Amino acid sequence: MTDLAILYEHPAWLAPLFAALDRRGIAYSALKPDGNWNPADTALPAPLVFNRIAMSSFLRSDEHPIFHAAALLDHWRRAGASIVNGPDVLAIDSSKARQLSLIASLGLAIPATRVVHRAVDVEAAANSIGFPLVVKANIGGSGAGIVRFDSASDLRAAIADGGLPTSIDGVLLVQDYVPARAGTITRIETLNRNFLYAIDVAGGGAFDLCPADACVVPGSGIAMTAVTPAPEMIKGAERIARAVDLDVGGVEVMVDDRDGVARFYDINALSNFVANPQEVLGYDPHDNLVDYLVTRMKDA
Repeated sequence: MTDLAILYEHPAWLAPLFAALDRRGIAYSALKPDGNWNPADTALPAPLVFNRIAMSSFLRSDEHPIFHAAALLDHWRRAGASIVNGPDVLAIDSSKARQLSLIASLGLAIPATRVVHRAVDVEAAANSIGFPLVVKANIGGSGAGIVRFDSASDLRAAIADGGLPTSIDGVLLVQDYVPARAGTITRIETLNRNFLYAIDVAGGGAFDLCPADACVVPGSGIAMTAVTPAPEMIKGAERIARAVDLDVGGVEVMVDDRDGVARFYDINALSNFVANPQEVLGYDPHDNLVDYLVTRMKDA
């Protein structure tokens, strides 16, 4: 048994982490959440388990591992494993509704939002917010499951025609469309609940903004720039990471061009970091992540 096991489903996204571990000569077991497991078996794959299950996995397979992995990670934790981004983190990662509730509970601004689970309730939720707005899947990934509506008539037509987005848990968010200042969102990456780096992300369509290596398609128009956000934005992201008990992950925020308010709206526990990190950041944050994992392995 190695000291570290990594539970993942997307090999391309994990290649930079595997390469960083290999450079350091650190042994690890790479595990897919396939097959079956015995809830009466308390054997562990490793003292330290790193959860790398992506919410966007449902886009790659109808038989996605999100809920299966949540139960498995909880089982391993109960059997004594130390887990990086454990089942409680995965539970927050898999619910935008829970994310927004948590963020708002910290006194941080969020986009005006209503949570529904029936299509019949969407129109009333929209009327309480106003247009333009977006309807979001509660479980998404890489911008999936988000549709903008500019009028009540467009929304009613979508409801009637079954044109609303769907979420694998049946929950939808009706949310104010926030005009992001300069057309950019800021992704603040945290490690061990502290600021690591931040990038501004622009282009690539209205919602499909993903800075990870596997999401960057040549010609997509996605632009990424390293930035130092305002201190209150960094502090807000760190407060969110600590409230979630997020070991590694990103927090997304945008400045509302209407009033200048920074509105936090997404927590990403699967942090793939930025594409071309040496070019964008001047260093590879996977090395920082490996340092953190080494420390956790010593404590496990």
